Amino acid sequence: MSGDIDNIQDVGDALVGVFDNPALLIGIPLALLGAVFMSFGAQYQHRGVTKVELLSGGAASGGLTLTQLGRLLTRPSWILGSLMLGLAIVCQLGALAFAPLIVVQPLGAIALVITTLLNARISGHRPTKQSVRAIIECVGGIFIFVTIAALVATDEPVTTRQLITILIILAVVTVVFGALFLWLRQRMTALFYIIGAGVMYGFVATLAKVVISRIQSGDFEWLTLVCLVSLLLAAAVGAYFVQTAYSSGPPDLVIAGLTVIDPIVAIIIGLTVLGEAANAPLWAYIGFGVAGVIAVIGVWDLARNHPQVVSDSRELPIVRGSVPADQTAAKSGSTRITDAVSKVWPEPPLRDDDLRDGR
Repeated sequence: MSGDIDNIQDVGDALVGVFDNPALLIGIPLALLGAVFMSFGAQYQHRGVTKVELLSGGAASGGLTLTQLGRLLTRPSWILGSLMLGLAIVCQLGALAFAPLIVVQPLGAIALVITTLLNARISGHRPTKQSVRAIIECVGGIFIFVTIAALVATDEPVTTRQLITILIILAVVTVVFGALFLWLRQRMTALFYIIGAGVMYGFVATLAKVVISRIQSGDFEWLTLVCLVSLLLAAAVGAYFVQTAYSSGPPDLVIAGLTVIDPIVAIIIGLTVLGEAANAPLWAYIGFGVAGVIAVIGVWDLARNHPQVVSDSRELPIVRGSVPADQTAAKSGSTRITDAVSKVWPEPPLRDDDLRDGR
């Protein structure tokens, strides 16, 4: 009994200690700014990919071709979105320099909420009760998962054996996703590309931590160079999957997958390979399992019930655009949220109509 009380007190002390830091006044705004950049960047990149798909006259759900990738570099919206995503990365790295992971990582999930509201305003697909529930599952699950990890994990030096193990796992995962892509590419949905991108970016985050640590310690040898090359290759594969996912699904679904799968994969590597939670109590592992299941179910739920996905597949008669003035039906909570956004942001910088007009 006394052991349980000590554990509870340790958790409380850790939570209080996190906020006993003036640097949070810089770290939190940077993390929030990064989430905003990520949301707008996803919207603009999605618009660029959709435009290229329309101009090429074919869907890119089977994977973007080299011609389509080249055309992306000529789309101002896609380039602007890429710059915004670059700024999001800079802001997140800056936030981590001032604030701990337990604060920065959950704040990144706010990008999902912002992207959902932006996409609802731009595409005319208002969030439904099912999609709002899925978003809550995604954000809540990843918040719990990362919080527990930040409380029980310890930063351990990466040994050569552990690093080789990570590289071998990455090679196997890359081969598996590559084989599935080549074999079933014409039948893959956006969920496949989102999962693939999230897994790849999880390895990118882990390898980036290793490379930075080794460079800081002056230990830059052949294995560090292999890590750097593997990091760049994994980032390239993840970026390709993300762009293809934009052509197969709405941007908020893509962001949902990335904000859930990316940190979960990185933390699982830290727990299983790096042994960063070797002394964690049993409740932590139970919490990991429950939170991970909630977050993954949220992504799956959003992929099935997202109003734009349902509308595009013609499974349900979703009405697009604003509600007619003479409509007297009661407004749902999600409708009221969208109407509130339209009052503070009446003219979004891009709309679906712009794609048809060639702008």
